[in-house]
Amino acid sequence: MRILVIDDEVPTLKMFGLLLEALGHAPVTAESGEEGLISFDRERPDVVLTDIKMPGIDGMDVLRALKEADPRIEVIVITGHGDTELAIEALHLDATDFINKPVRREALEHALARAEERIRLKRAKEEEIRLVAGPGVELRDADAGAGPDAIKDTAQDGAAVVRIRGTVNSPAEPVLRHVFEEALLTGAPTVVLDFEPSVSVNGAGIAVLAELVRHARTLGRAVRITGVSANLSTVFDVVGIAHNATVEAANPLE
Repeated sequence: MRILVIDDEVPTLKMFGLLLEALGHAPVTAESGEEGLISFDRERPDVVLTDIKMPGIDGMDVLRALKEADPRIEVIVITGHGDTELAIEALHLDATDFINKPVRREALEHALARAEERIRLKRAKEEEIRLVAGPGVELRDADAGAGPDAIKDTAQDGAAVVRIRGTVNSPAEPVLRHVFEEALLTGAPTVVLDFEPSVSVNGAGIAVLAELVRHARTLGRAVRITGVSANLSTVFDVVGIAHNATVEAANPLE
């Protein structure tokens, strides 16, 4: 994997560089939070390792900025003695893991293995949750020829269409956030969330969907949710999603 390491201590950066190369990874280093964010935009690494305490932009600010730029990015924070509360806060911000200084090889390998597994799961989710139509979006043959006509019809209407399959849960959250933002960036007046009737949504998925449709409404964008099962349509009504979006249940005979 390509791994960006951010730490204000040069000897620590050199240690990480040697260790990561020995583990078969390609390290890129940055000596400050500011430099790290620039390197992230340039390098687009698979994983970021960042010290939690640095002058200027510290590791927590780096984590927030990275998650805002790309919710899918895996970030491992490096903590010192007594930083447990900061480590817990970082996990609440969807950090992949944390490792303590002095860094042990086994702890680093464990954290990187966790990051690799999360990347694998997210890539699988990226096939299930995709922007398939909208202004400036090329409609792939596989999408144009599959499923109900909602994708083709709404694309002709200038709406952005996000196709949703599988399960909307915690692993799906960063992918859904990223794809929804892509849909908004097309400038389309309406975002269509096109569900397959068999899609299941757990509590985490409901929470992020509610947040995203509220966000779209504050931007003056309409949201249509199509193809959901009758039961899921009822749930969306009860939790308030239907107050900010038009929900169209699938025809059970289709």
